[in-house]
Amino acid sequence: MIGIFGGTFDPVHYGHLRSALEVKELFGLSEVRLIPCASPPHRNQPAASALMRLQMLELAVKNRPGLKIDTRELDRHNQLNNVPSYMVDTLKSLRHELPNQSLLLFIGSDAFNSLTTWHQWRQLFDVAHIVVMTRPGFEIQQLDDFFKSRLADDKQALAQNRAGKLFFQQITQLDISATAIRQMIAKKQNPGFLLPDAVIEYINEHKLYQAY
Repeated sequence: MIGIFGGTFDPVHYGHLRSALEVKELFGLSEVRLIPCASPPHRNQPAASALMRLQMLELAVKNRPGLKIDTRELDRHNQLNNVPSYMVDTLKSLRHELPNQSLLLFIGSDAFNSLTTWHQWRQLFDVAHIVVMTRPGFEIQQLDDFFKSRLADDKQALAQNRAGKLFFQQITQLDISATAIRQMIAKKQNPGFLLPDAVIEYINEHKLYQAY
């Protein structure tokens, strides 16, 4: 099984990295693909350039062989004249390359609550499972019939099928926000212990987020 973990990573921080590492171990994944988004359709454009966000991500996962960077959204953005980064296109591309693998798309509970606004969201289940990462104490809201029919009781159902299931998994979610980090840097506050030192050094070197 392969995990899919998308985001703008603007900048990447320990909240992203801890979640990716934890789900890799919880689900026994061969790898987790970290996929930086080029042009997010549901939020403001990133403050740092795509290349800089990619370089920060490379610094963050250096010497972490189970966490793999996948640049297909950035590549598609460049090739197709700045089209939005739709996850359904990304998953279809991965499915074409990995026809026999179980693909697990990991999203947060806030993202799940807005999932029905995503581009061709029902088709996500045609090519992958969706695993919602929840905090302790999170309660599943009333699910409609579409989601109920896909709800899996345990992780085994994800391994036994290549796609189509919905699963809720509690993880240790660190209360770290990329927005808060950018604001701290703009206020000349020290973001230490919120993201890797190598990423902080990169931010300082390139004077990122100073006027956020």
